Amino acid sequence: MASSSSALSSLQTQLQSLKKPSSPKPSPRRFSVRPIRASISKKPSVPAPPVNVSPSEPTKLPILKIPGDYGLPLIGPFKDRMDYFYNQGRDEYFKSKIQKYRSTVFRANMPPGPFISPNPQVVVLLDGKSFPVLFDVTKVEKKDLFTGTFMPSTELTGGYRVLSYLDPSEPKHAKLKQLMFYLLKSRRDHVIPEFNAGYTELFMSLEKNLALRGKASFGEANDQAAFNFLARCWFGIDPAETTLGLDGPGLVSKWVLFNLGPVLKLGLPKYLEDLTIHTFRLPPLLIKKSYQRLYDFFYASSGFLLDEAENLGIYT
Repeated sequence: MASSSSALSSLQTQLQSLKKPSSPKPSPRRFSVRPIRASISKKPSVPAPPVNVSPSEPTKLPILKIPGDYGLPLIGPFKDRMDYFYNQGRDEYFKSKIQKYRSTVFRANMPPGPFISPNPQVVVLLDGKSFPVLFDVTKVEKKDLFTGTFMPSTELTGGYRVLSYLDPSEPKHAKLKQLMFYLLKSRRDHVIPEFNAGYTELFMSLEKNLALRGKASFGEANDQAAFNFLARCWFGIDPAETTLGLDGPGLVSKWVLFNLGPVLKLGLPKYLEDLTIHTFRLPPLLIKKSYQRLYDFFYASSGFLLDEAENLGIYT
């Protein structure tokens, strides 16, 4: 105890010797703080004259005729279709007409035209200010249209005009939209889990194929993962456990080709492609069996949705 106390006192002495001598404290100065006061003068006896601000009037621009023309019957639509798909391409087709007419609003023929769409004549809106008019149902009718002036054959949808082909003014439009929101709401808790599970399976299978074969096809595997995700998410059904098996993506691809072929570019020689898919519709009979398999799968999987459709008066 004695040795520790003496060591402590010695350490304190060394520390005190290391301290710098303290400088004398400066003498405190006294500051007098005067209160700040403000006074408001009386109002002037003569009031200031009122300032008249005239409201800005909207700029009045002249109403011009919409530029552009449709050309001769059959010839004009055919020329525009060739420019749209082959000679110029979609983007350059619209850019060239903007430059030609010096306007982002003009008249033109929208593919596919004859003989699939009897009337291809449209007014093209390519700027943000004019485009919103398309959402005004009092000015634009959307009946029997899918894209441009084109609507796929109802033979590809069981003879029914599906929601995309209905104008908002038609009674079934609101009911079918309500049914879609019912599906989204009732299955919302399954979206993230099924997405995570489905795409985890996708990348695990890709890794396995890379390890075994040194290569893997992403396209086909991704199509299968997307189809499985949608079926499990919205209907709680694994397609692999049904009679559909793994054929879903291939059947859907063929069905989409027959629906959207007239507005697609497949890469065939242009005159052959134009004659086969842009001038005439592909016969729905060729995919009748494929469509029936898809129909049977969704019909067997969507019992709860059909019950709600019956309650809404859509399905009986």
